[in-house]
Amino acid sequence: MTDKNDDVIRGYDAVATLYHAYVTGFIMTAVTRGSTRHAEDLWFRVFRRQHEDLFLPGLKKLGLDSLPDAVAAAQYHYLSNSVAGVKVQYMYESDRKAWVRFVPPRWIYDGTAICAIPGEVSRALLRGWYSHNGVSLSNKRLGFVCTAQTMDGQHGLAGYFYEYDHDLEPEERLRFSPGEQPPPFDPAAAPTFDATDWPPERLRKANRNYSMNFTRALLSESAALFGPAEATHFGNVTGLLIGMQYHEETAKLLGVAGNDAATFGAYLAAMATAQDDRVEVETKGDAVHVRQYGWRVMRGHTNIPDSAFESWNGLWQGALTAHNRFLVLEVLQRMDYGDDCFEWRIRSRKPSTIG
Repeated sequence: MTDKNDDVIRGYDAVATLYHAYVTGFIMTAVTRGSTRHAEDLWFRVFRRQHEDLFLPGLKKLGLDSLPDAVAAAQYHYLSNSVAGVKVQYMYESDRKAWVRFVPPRWIYDGTAICAIPGEVSRALLRGWYSHNGVSLSNKRLGFVCTAQTMDGQHGLAGYFYEYDHDLEPEERLRFSPGEQPPPFDPAAAPTFDATDWPPERLRKANRNYSMNFTRALLSESAALFGPAEATHFGNVTGLLIGMQYHEETAKLLGVAGNDAATFGAYLAAMATAQDDRVEVETKGDAVHVRQYGWRVMRGHTNIPDSAFESWNGLWQGALTAHNRFLVLEVLQRMDYGDDCFEWRIRSRKPSTIG
């Protein structure tokens, strides 16, 4: 018998795994099925959206809002990413200069995917978030200096927040200075969390939320940038591929075995529960119905475009293909259309009568 808390943690891990892969896959789809410019513009918008949604509330939540601005910005990136399992370092140099370094392997460009990410995409990330910290902090003198980029074959993504002696023009908020070396990382000198406040379950939930937040921003910003039709194309094909590729791993984490309609219904239900969405499963004749009440991954966003659901649903379509290619997943109700739930019907494919 497994501990209930272990089941919860494995559920968080399954959601984090799937959405992490979806985020990495989406940016690769934008590069390979669109262009470097597609991916660059999308990554800028995603990280600017994340910044606007999370940075100032996060500073306060982490207790960093009373620190000098350069130090607060660097410590935010160290702590918020560390909680989500991202490898990052923080080095204090002065109240006006503090370093961060994201250490390989890079979380955001998982595994071999890093070979497909152009340097322009990494620079867009910096423009979207790092160059905007001073603006959000109402400090016109605060900028970011990037000294290394992983995609350039350097030792990781590194740089420092720096408060200048003069107000910065918009084009001065991000500067590149390759070759400058960060100080050595001393874990004992880095900020820490109170372990009693961050038990394993909370850490894994933070990791889950980290991936879900990126997915939320992608689903919204892709539609705003590309329009719903192209966003659906990019998002749905990414979902199909990632759903197929990660179904086996996530099903094992959730403890779901088998390949019939009932077990796929159990898989959908377990994923929904691990996302904090209420779910019901019902068998009707030879079909299984799954109803999900709530859409945690898009929580807080309004005027949600059709492409968001079509893209997200690709994950479950892809997972079903890997689960059993002789089953079909039909959408009967959609919350983004005003229904009170998402409802899927899972049944066997009927023999084709065409021709």
